[in-house]
Amino acid sequence: MAVVDIYTDGACRGNPGPGGWAALMSIAGREKELAGAEALTTNNRMELTAVIRALEALKRPVRARVYTDSEYVRRGILEWMHAWKRRGWLTADRKPVKNQDLWRRLDELAAGHSIEWHWVPGHAGVPGNERVDRLANQAIDAMREPTAR
Repeated sequence: MAVVDIYTDGACRGNPGPGGWAALMSIAGREKELAGAEALTTNNRMELTAVIRALEALKRPVRARVYTDSEYVRRGILEWMHAWKRRGWLTADRKPVKNQDLWRRLDELAAGHSIEWHWVPGHAGVPGNERVDRLANQAIDAMREPTAR
């Protein structure tokens, strides 16, 4: 089974506000960058979207190492999701899980792969993390630039 390293990040200017996401996928010396933006979103939605878009880009089951600076993503998938699902996608205080649409999609996609989830500190010089941070912010900038006429 192929091993893919995936770095992901989300960015938001204001929360909510314009946001961007990015992923860097690396396998056998080849790299692929993915990025996008939304006009009105939250940082957590962009963090989740980055991982979702990376997993959607995989064409077959793989072993993946996902690196994220989001404890929300890492802890959500590793610690909280099982209980959310058991409670019908409700939190411990019986409120609907925020970003449930994205969590459900992530759960569906992750099931097809063997994934190790790693937290990395943001803005601490981790090359893959720094790169996806730049890409996510560039995606916001590109979305906000007026189109050439």
